[in-house]
Amino acid sequence: MMTLINFIVFQLLSQPAILLGIVALIGLLLQKRPINQIIMGTLKTIIGVLIIGGGAGIVGNSLAPLGDILNAGLGIKGIIPTNEAVLPFAIAHFGSMGALIMVGGFITNIILAKITKFKFIYLTGHIMLYVSLFVTAIYMSLAHLTGIPLFIAGSITMGIYFTFMPALLNPYTQKITGGEDFTIGHTGDVGYWFSAWLGKYIGNPEHSAEKFKLPKSLGFFRDSTASMAVTMVIIFLAAVLITGPQYVQEHISKDSNPFIFAFMQGLTFAGGVTIVLAGVRMMLSEIIPAFSGISDKFIPGAIPAIDCPAVFPYAPTALIFGFVAMFIGMIIGMFIQFGTGAAYIILPGIVPAFFAGGTAGIFGNSTGGWKGAIVGPFIIGVILAIGTGLLIPSTGALADTGSTFGDPFYATVGLIFAKIVALFS
Repeated sequence: MMTLINFIVFQLLSQPAILLGIVALIGLLLQKRPINQIIMGTLKTIIGVLIIGGGAGIVGNSLAPLGDILNAGLGIKGIIPTNEAVLPFAIAHFGSMGALIMVGGFITNIILAKITKFKFIYLTGHIMLYVSLFVTAIYMSLAHLTGIPLFIAGSITMGIYFTFMPALLNPYTQKITGGEDFTIGHTGDVGYWFSAWLGKYIGNPEHSAEKFKLPKSLGFFRDSTASMAVTMVIIFLAAVLITGPQYVQEHISKDSNPFIFAFMQGLTFAGGVTIVLAGVRMMLSEIIPAFSGISDKFIPGAIPAIDCPAVFPYAPTALIFGFVAMFIGMIIGMFIQFGTGAAYIILPGIVPAFFAGGTAGIFGNSTGGWKGAIVGPFIIGVILAIGTGLLIPSTGALADTGSTFGDPFYATVGLIFAKIVALFS
């Protein structure tokens, strides 16, 4: 039985492409579409998600050297909050029960969507796995739960999370997308909500980051690919200058000239984002109509909660604003940790800054224009660094691995959850 559960979780549900492909297949079958449309819709959904994953991989690989360059330039060593880095350790220590809790949480999510007014089905498979492992680690390490009590507590916790966090974001997602039938399911959720909520008080959505007036000579910035390329090339070149070209060539760029290396990494980043956007468009064009088949048959009005890149095409300039703002916020948070003698120093994480910070910029922009795209992600960046450091001691066996979970949820709601569980231990 456990082997089957592990297969379902680690080989099927944790693979976004397969999970969404299954959803598309079921939806199209329920709509009794012709076989050619079923095959085409299922394949294009899977391929669209694979394109997103491929683009995200290119983005992550292009950003990795930037973190190394900046950390060397700042002369610091610490822990970079990255979900992918902590995943192998989490699976080794909590994998079997985490898998069961993920399945139990998903079933609870479906039941809650059926019987309540919150009709949201969480479909971001890898995020479902990360949070399930996190919750398992907290319950086992702090409350010392095992067996059936752990499964029940974890399943209920995850079912509530899968149902209500997308509900929190849905009004703002609808505003961003103009009423598309999806919302966001991602552990940057607290940052997205906060940025959108704060944006209402500090800015004006009419002053959108996407409406910046530029002279004709800078008109290329209106193109998302060109603007991202120029912005990231400048950031990479600045990082090389701060750290020192000689160090970069000796330790990072190796045989490549450090400035040529910086130039190419910036362009590679833009290429990766462009691939992500192409995948998003393909995936959404198939999954949304297909999902309506499931919603009409089983849970009328159900709305899928999917990964954060789904909103990237709607405000690419705000994406960059949020990314840079959160990264700067994380640097400030790191120095606050230094100044207060924190036990764990959290380094600025480029990948969470881009995906969580950039998406927070889009949400902040929807309510507060360019100011919302900057201020909310910056504050969340500070909180992410400090809160993640405070969370580490609560993660049991993961505390000594040199890695930790790396999105705003863990540093905010996750930290509060850990403290509450500790009270009952």
